[in-house]
Amino acid sequence: MKILVLNGPNLGRLDLRNSAIYGQMDFPALSAFISNEAQKLGLDVDIRQSDSETELITWLHAAADEKSPVIFNPAAFTHYSYAIRDAVDMLTAPVIEVHLSNPLAREEFRHTSVISGVVNGTIGGFGPDSYRLALIALKAMI
Repeated sequence: MKILVLNGPNLGRLDLRNSAIYGQMDFPALSAFISNEAQKLGLDVDIRQSDSETELITWLHAAADEKSPVIFNPAAFTHYSYAIRDAVDMLTAPVIEVHLSNPLAREEFRHTSVISGVVNGTIGGFGPDSYRLALIALKAMI
């Protein structure tokens, strides 16, 4: 079973973002890290990134149709996209929300996730290891 790893807006430009918050990896390095960790766990991953809410929703709909487990970093959409929340709510396979940073340790507007209420769990604040921990959790769930 393939795990879909979705990444939202601006994650494709990690190399230009605040490294004190987002770390030193660019998106290709993060993707390689995730792939390597998945391989160690015997998991197959399909890693995608989009700045488009429409594209993310389309991918979530396909995951719902295929009953695919999902690791999802909705990025800024975390805080306000009810359309993405509704798409995530359609998933029947396990889904874990991840964040490189700890949203609760950042600006107040980042403290609310409209996504958290419809996922199996949320992991944040561990940099790339947030994804590794999500892979471990998903493996146990599936």
